Amino acid sequence: MVTEGNAPVPAQKRPILVCADDYGMHPVVDQAVLALAAKGRLSGASCLVHGVSFQESGRALQASGVQCGLHLNFTERLHAEEPIMPLPALIRACWLRRLDRKPVMQSISRQLDRYEYIMGQRPHYIDGHQHVHQFPVIREALLEVLNGRYSGHDTRPWIRSTVAARQAGIPPVARMKSQLIALLGAHTMRRLAMDAGYGVNNGFLGVYGFQGGAATYARLLQNWLATVPAGAVIMCHPAVDAVPGDPLGGQRYAEFSTWNSERVGEWLSESGLTVATPEQSPA
Repeated sequence: MVTEGNAPVPAQKRPILVCADDYGMHPVVDQAVLALAAKGRLSGASCLVHGVSFQESGRALQASGVQCGLHLNFTERLHAEEPIMPLPALIRACWLRRLDRKPVMQSISRQLDRYEYIMGQRPHYIDGHQHVHQFPVIREALLEVLNGRYSGHDTRPWIRSTVAARQAGIPPVARMKSQLIALLGAHTMRRLAMDAGYGVNNGFLGVYGFQGGAATYARLLQNWLATVPAGAVIMCHPAVDAVPGDPLGGQRYAEFSTWNSERVGEWLSESGLTVATPEQSPA
């Protein structure tokens, strides 16, 4: 607490970006995202444009007041037209430069077309389902499409960086997974995006093994909130119930129940944090 004259003035809180992934995957995901947005617990949500519920629920997200992003997808079989492959095969194809850039650019353009058609606006930011947006070939294709599509606009999407923020108190396995994700192209993606004039976030958190229920997730979240820098993204995957066939199972509900609890408000306040508004985005 600082003082101004005789009146106490609260110290300014650090804004952090809390972004929910997989909006449009299923109604139980969408319900959770909209509930957290209404409670002021989210900065944004990333949309799977070919998810089963996106066409029906996209405009509700836009009306919620949070930032709306494109969750670029190359690994989840949601639409027959898109070039999809399992994550390990996609990683090999990208790093061996065996992925044909032209169909990748076409798919990115189609996903942006569908996003803009349903939402009636450009995405505020871009990230990737399973972080594919940072892979070789895909990242260059993405920037080429964005440059061609939005170069004449005053505002362009910011791009999510997975360069990990400091993770004091986080178990080694979770830290290793975070570091592995970063090794899959985070530093190069960040450099290319910044060189091209795109905003990026200041660090990335939220990576763990998607196990352990609400108690485990709550402990992780407390640690992330205790050390997260201003402008960093904390990724989450909330749902009001398990998504049928989803490998995350009930862990999505564990994340939702934690973020929806009054404890999170207390933790944010204790750590001197505030959930960033659209005006505080990296763009």
